[in-house]
Amino acid sequence: MDDQNKNLIFATVLSFLVILVWYTFFAPPEPVPPATDPASVSQTAEAPAAAPETATTTGPAAGAGAADASEIAQAPRIRIETPNLTGSLSLLGGRIDDLSLKKYKVSLEEGAPLVRLLAPTGNTELNADMPYYAVYGWVPAGGLDPALVPGPRTVWTQAAGGTLAPDAPVTLEWDNGAGLVFRREISVDKDYLFTVTQSVENTGAAAARLAPYGIIARHGIPDTQRVYVLHEGAVRMTDGKLQEVDYKDIADLDTVEGEGQADIQSAAENGWTGFTDKYWMTTLAPAPGQGFTSALKYVTGADIYQTETRLPVMEVAPGANAQATTMLFAGAKEWEAIKRYQDDTGIQGFVDSIDWGWFYFLTKPMFRLLHWLHGVIGNMGWAIIALTFVIKLLVFPLARKSYISMAKMKELQPEMEALKERAGDDRAKMQQEMMSLYKREKVNPASGCLPILLQIPIFFSLYKVIYVTIELYHAPWIAWIKDLSAPDPSSILNLFGLLPFATPEQGSIFFIFSLGVLPILLGISMWFQQKLNPAPTDQTQAMIFAWMPWVFMFMLGGFASGLVLYWIANNTITFIQQYAIMSMHGKRPDLFGNIRAGFKRGTKAADKPKK
Repeated sequence: MDDQNKNLIFATVLSFLVILVWYTFFAPPEPVPPATDPASVSQTAEAPAAAPETATTTGPAAGAGAADASEIAQAPRIRIETPNLTGSLSLLGGRIDDLSLKKYKVSLEEGAPLVRLLAPTGNTELNADMPYYAVYGWVPAGGLDPALVPGPRTVWTQAAGGTLAPDAPVTLEWDNGAGLVFRREISVDKDYLFTVTQSVENTGAAAARLAPYGIIARHGIPDTQRVYVLHEGAVRMTDGKLQEVDYKDIADLDTVEGEGQADIQSAAENGWTGFTDKYWMTTLAPAPGQGFTSALKYVTGADIYQTETRLPVMEVAPGANAQATTMLFAGAKEWEAIKRYQDDTGIQGFVDSIDWGWFYFLTKPMFRLLHWLHGVIGNMGWAIIALTFVIKLLVFPLARKSYISMAKMKELQPEMEALKERAGDDRAKMQQEMMSLYKREKVNPASGCLPILLQIPIFFSLYKVIYVTIELYHAPWIAWIKDLSAPDPSSILNLFGLLPFATPEQGSIFFIFSLGVLPILLGISMWFQQKLNPAPTDQTQAMIFAWMPWVFMFMLGGFASGLVLYWIANNTITFIQQYAIMSMHGKRPDLFGNIRAGFKRGTKAADKPKK
C-alpha cells in the first residue's frame, strides 16, 4: 500500500473511530422521569438551620426552598415584564419562580409557547415544567430565634413599585413584630440580570446576628437530550477557579455534618454559582469583592438539586441597618450579554459559564469570529461556511505541506517496491534500506500525517463552537432549513416532501434511514474528496474506502444541520485545496478516471494485483 493512501486511510479511520467511540460510549442518557411531588419534602427541611458565627459552615437546610403547593398557588404575585423576560415573582418567600424567555420558543410551530426557564412548585397553570426557582432569606445566628427571620415560607408585602421592569424596581417588606424590619429591593435590567438587595433595620433594644443567603433549587433533572460533549448541571466560579459538576455527581455528594449531601467552598472575593443548560442558565453572584460561601446540595428523597450563596454573619446594633446585594442571572446564554456582565458589572470569569471545552484557547477566538461573521452577513448558515473557509485558509500551509509530502512519497513508490523485492522476507534489511532512501531523498514519511493530526484539535474546536452557540437556535439558512440547531427535516423516505406522509421522528429506530438533503450531500462530498487519490489495489482497502463516506453519511445524518453544513463546507474546500495543490505541482489527479476505476475495482478478477 502506498504511503499516500496510508495517510488518507489513517486520517479517515481516526476521525471515524473518534465519532464511533463518542456515539457508542457517550450516547445521550435516557431522559430522567419527573421528580416526585415537592410537597413531600419534610417540614423539618423547610426551616433553616441556625447559623454559626461564620458563614463557612452550616447554612440553610437542604430543601429550604421547597414550599407547600397550595401555599404557592394562593400567594399573591408581582408581574415581571422586560424586553426579554416575562413572568412573575411570588410574595411567598419573595421567590422568583415564574420566568419565560420572550425571544425563544420551544419549537418553530405556529403558536408554540415561549421557553420556560423558571417554574413554581405546585400543580398550577404556571407550572409548565418541573419546579425551578430562586429564593432568598436570612439565617439566624447568635441564638436568634429562627421564627424572627424571613425564610422561604414568609409572606411578604409589596411596599413600593408595581410591575417589575427595567428602571422600575419593587420593594418587599416584612416586620417580625419583635424589632426587626426586613426589606428586599428587586430590580431587573433589559436583558437577564436581577439585582436583589436584602436589608434589615433593627428597631429593638438588643443587637441581632444573622446572615443573608440565596438559593437556586431545581426539582429533578431537566428532561433534555444531554450529551457528554457539553456540560449541563451545576457550574460555579470560586476566586478564579471554574468547577463543573454533573447532576449525577451532585446526587453522589458525601454527607457533611449539619448539611446533608453537600459540597461547601469558600470564596475570598469573587465568584458565582448556579445551574447551566445547553442554551439557558440561572446563576447567583454576590457583589464583586464580597466574600461568601458556595454550596452544592442534593436533597435525598425529594430529588432536589440546590446551589447556595451564603454571605457572612452580620451584627445589627439597635437603631442600625445592614444590607447585602447579590445578582441573579436568569436567561439565555447570549455571549454579548454575559460578556457585558463580566466587564461592566464585575462578575469575574462569567464568560466561562459557556462550555468552551478542552481547547478553549481555540474555541473562544473561533466563536468571536463566528459571532462577527454572523453580524456582518446576517445569516448563520452562510456565517458557518465563511468561518470554515477562514479556518481552512489559516491551516492551508499545513495542508499544503501534507499534500506535497504525500506526493513525494508517491514518487518514491517504484523504488520502494524494488526495495521490497530485493529484501524479500528480511524485514530488518528492508527497513534499513528504506530509511537510507528517505534520508537520501530528504523525505520524512511522517510529515504527511503530522499536519493532519495538528488539524484535529481545530476540527473539534470548530465542532464545539457550532454546537454550543445559541445563535444557531431556530436560526434559518435557506429554503427548508429553518433551524440550524436541529437535524435536516427533509427525508428521502418521502422523496423530500413529494409524497404525502410523515417521516420517522428523531429518536425512532427508523430515523437513521430518514436521510435529508444535507446528509446526502455530506456523503457525496466525502466521496468526491476520496476520489482525488487513485483507488487502492488491495481489495480490503478498496472496500473500506468505498463504504466510508456512506457510513459517515448515516452516522452524522441526525446531527444538527449547522454541524452537517460545516462538514459539507469543510469537505468541499478541502477537495478544492487538494486539487489545486496537486495541479500546481504537476500532479493533477485524474478525477473521473479514479471514479471509473473505483466503480470497476473489485468487480473483475483481472483487476486483482499480480505477484
